[in-house]
Amino acid sequence: MGTFILVSVLILIACVLLILVVLVQNSKGGGLASSFAGSNQIMGVRKTADFLEKSTWTLAIALLVLSLFSIFVIPRQRVAEVNDTELRQQLEESGQTPVQDFQAPPEE
Repeated sequence: MGTFILVSVLILIACVLLILVVLVQNSKGGGLASSFAGSNQIMGVRKTADFLEKSTWTLAIALLVLSLFSIFVIPRQRVAEVNDTELRQQLEESGQTPVQDFQAPPEE
């Protein structure tokens, strides 16, 4: 369960960062890069656009990998176990004793 929560939080962080990076970009190469027009800047216009493009791809790939990894960490219970537990609780609440011990059918 803890791993699932951690992966879910990482997915949300990657989504928010990806949204912010995409909104900062301009479709024609402007956006945030246009404000760095000075030639004495350490990161020029082209380097800023390259950084934003690389960060977009990195975040998109990270989101894809985290989404695929989340499949393996989703907490699951078998249906038979859930039904067995619910049935035992209902019997205990009603004061009845079970006639036989309920077990899940054998897996094939």
